[in-house]
Amino acid sequence: MKIIYWSQTGNTEKMASLIKEGIESEGKKAELVQVSEVSLEDVKNEEILILGCPSSGAEELEEIDMEPFVQSLEGNINGKKVALFGSWGWGNGEWMLEWESRMKSYGAELISEGLTVQEYPEGEDEEKCIDFGKRIAK
Repeated sequence: MKIIYWSQTGNTEKMASLIKEGIESEGKKAELVQVSEVSLEDVKNEEILILGCPSSGAEELEEIDMEPFVQSLEGNINGKKVALFGSWGWGNGEWMLEWESRMKSYGAELISEGLTVQEYPEGEDEEKCIDFGKRIAK
C-alpha cells in the first residue's frame, strides 16, 4: 500500500507516519510517498489509495503538486478503495468534505470518512491516526 501525501509544515507527514504504523500493526506493508514523487501509473495497480493533504488557502488542496495529481485520478479510480486524510489550521473542514465528494464522483469507494486533525497530531489525535491505519488494513 502507498500512502501518498503532501505536507508543508510536517503535520500531514506525521499523520501519514502514524497511519502507516496502524497499517503495519495489522500485518500489512505500507510505503510513504510524497505526491511529487508519484505518477498515475504508480497507483493504477494499487488496491487501495491512501491520500493525504492539508487544507490550503481558502480550504482547498495544495495546488502545485496535489491538485494536479488528484485531477489525474478522474476516470482512473472507478471502484477503487480510497482513504483520505489531512491536517488543518483554520476553517471548518470543508476541504475534506469537498475532496470526499470529488472522489465519489470519480467512482471511488471511500473506506471511511476522511480523517482530519487540527495542526500537529498529538495525544488522542495520534491514536486516531493509528486507528485509521488499522481500519484501512482490515
